[in-house]
Amino acid sequence: MANTITNTNYNFPGQKNVYKGKVREVYELEDDLLVMIATDRLSAFDVVMPKGIPCKGQILNQIATKMMDATSDIVPNWLEATPDPNVAVGAKCEPFKVEMVIRGYMAGHAAREYKAGKRELCGVTLPDGLKENDAFPEPIITPATKAEMGDHDEDISREDIIGRGIVSEEDYKVLEDYTRKLFQRGTEIAAERELILVDTKYEFGKTADGKIVLIDEIHTPDSSRYFYMKGYEERQRQGEPQKQLSKEFVRQWLIQNDFQGLPGQTVPVMSDEYIETVSERYIELYENITGSKFEKADVSNIEERIERNVVGYLEQRS
Repeated sequence: MANTITNTNYNFPGQKNVYKGKVREVYELEDDLLVMIATDRLSAFDVVMPKGIPCKGQILNQIATKMMDATSDIVPNWLEATPDPNVAVGAKCEPFKVEMVIRGYMAGHAAREYKAGKRELCGVTLPDGLKENDAFPEPIITPATKAEMGDHDEDISREDIIGRGIVSEEDYKVLEDYTRKLFQRGTEIAAERELILVDTKYEFGKTADGKIVLIDEIHTPDSSRYFYMKGYEERQRQGEPQKQLSKEFVRQWLIQNDFQGLPGQTVPVMSDEYIETVSERYIELYENITGSKFEKADVSNIEERIERNVVGYLEQRS
């Protein structure tokens, strides 16, 4: 097994505090600066798996930062620099307490809800007669409340978000507009690589001067689902599963092993061999969505490498 990074404990110059999410660890520094480290942790059904996935943090960080660069002309984002393959540095923001989920196709969570007989998701009415993985007439926004580590994200409607004061109506309109623009751009980028962006989620925050910006990750296999474009129509006609690149294959493996994050369930053991296949799938997605070969960073001492690169960047910046 390759070296992985599943936990960090740094003390960077000017450090004020640390927030540890399901996958990323965020170090807050003076001058409203954040250092976000993408670990190799794997989360599914809002549960962090016991073992890390080799190269996963690097892949997530590099896809997210490439996609932020590719969308910065239509939606502003928090990113300032990427001093290390696993690290992004940018402006501190006050995050909105919702995840903006947008779906172009009935897959994953939406398909499971639909199969259970539900015809409304987050206040959005779903048409009858859809098959799993069919395209919606137009993309739908199905927000979720943002959970802390170990808790479950929960579906929530636009009306509840505004009515409960989670986000003001004025700000929510901006979030919706940005979400649709990002999904359209992401769809175009995916199509260039002969992929279909099926669904994804975006997170936003507000800077100290009141500007709404994109934060966290974008168009990664942890936040998005992709289908291969080639053969999509034929597989739908035949009622066959779609060939996809996303974290859904991990969820399906967990379901097959009687785990969906429900009370009383135990996380099944992932063998080293299976973990290597998960890492290979993440590399496959990276190369497909970016159109470039994955260059594995030095993992002989990941913790030391990150510290050296971040401290070097901060010294150069000051």
